[in-house]
Amino acid sequence: MGLVITNGRVIDPANDVDGVNTLYINDGFIAGVGDPPTDFETEREIDASGLIVCPGLIDIRARLREPGQEYKATLDSELSAAIAGGITTLCIPPDTDPVIDNPAMAQMIRQRAWQIGKSFIHPLGALTQGLKGESLTNMHALGGAGCVGVSNALAPVKDTVVMRRAMQYACTFDLTVFLNSQDPWLRGNGVVHEGEISTRLGLPAIPEAAETVGVARDLALIETTYARCHFNGLSTARAVDMLAHAKSVGLPVSADVTAHHLHLTEHDIGFFNTLCHVSPPLRGQRDRDRLRSALKEGVISAICSDHQPHEPDAKLTPFSESEPGISGLETLLPLTLKLVDDGLLDMPEAISLLTANPARILGIDSGHLGVGATADICIFDWDEHWVLDRNKMVSRGKNNPFQNWEFRGRVTHTLVGGEPAYGRPG
Repeated sequence: MGLVITNGRVIDPANDVDGVNTLYINDGFIAGVGDPPTDFETEREIDASGLIVCPGLIDIRARLREPGQEYKATLDSELSAAIAGGITTLCIPPDTDPVIDNPAMAQMIRQRAWQIGKSFIHPLGALTQGLKGESLTNMHALGGAGCVGVSNALAPVKDTVVMRRAMQYACTFDLTVFLNSQDPWLRGNGVVHEGEISTRLGLPAIPEAAETVGVARDLALIETTYARCHFNGLSTARAVDMLAHAKSVGLPVSADVTAHHLHLTEHDIGFFNTLCHVSPPLRGQRDRDRLRSALKEGVISAICSDHQPHEPDAKLTPFSESEPGISGLETLLPLTLKLVDDGLLDMPEAISLLTANPARILGIDSGHLGVGATADICIFDWDEHWVLDRNKMVSRGKNNPFQNWEFRGRVTHTLVGGEPAYGRPG
């Protein structure tokens, strides 16, 4: 259909566009920006006066729980939450059940998402078979089945020789290796950052060195293999500084940070608030401030939700026994926009961290509004203030620590492939 979006402030960082403009959409693709294409016939119009129009958001890491943990959430429920948050593309880790360590699993998940008809899913393939850190997978076949990279998810590859060979193998097929760099021995059974709060509450701690030692090992291997690698969810200032140095000497590395690590610290745990039990743990204020400055400097190039929905019982246990993770799809955009409100980023910079930059990391043709691009679009009202009510979240998981936070900026429309997928009620 011929759809026109008029009078909105169009922000497309990939094409350096920022201004009031008109988008023309035909057959699911951007047909024109500003001037209508020849013989264009308008069948529907969205008046975006006073609203911001940008590419659909790309969440570079989200666990949707299907297959294997449907008692927590399903693809249908979480893709509905994604479009409510303006997210049109998601990348999922391979730690589903069964693991995405063969082409059939990758194809099945993509086909299931296609049938649901909401946001697009790009899976990561397993780095090792069964994520056991021993035998390498057939990465060539996984890439052919649509995997945009390979990862061992949260399972450590303890054998450094295996990790080196995995990087060499991935490099052969031009696949990005996604890393969760933590030393498993230093991490142990820790659940919070080693510091004032772990001491006061008597909880098992995860020292800063667990991350820095893991990052140091992986950077040394990247230097010898020159594999293209992406660090998931950095949480410490020292690790960020190590990454900055690696980028300055030309190593092919990138990194993301979770939205919650940009706003919360270990002190938000308070008296055993399990909603703040995440992995990696919430760190100190110095770490949080360094993560923020790294966004501005371009050292960290994407913000993700690290979405992990849980059933209520998973958080209604003693802190050490609770399951880590936040249901974050619906707060990804507002938490990022809060950085604009705080004066850290301007609006194009913030949107780039959720669109063009993640697309570049994943190597997908998305995250922009150029002519010929798939019409995945997020429209939001920057001037609307609202308060999060967990009970009204679309996601089946309500485990979000930002209850009663006031946010600025709310999604009004989401288009996937040129089709309206979400329109806020009222």
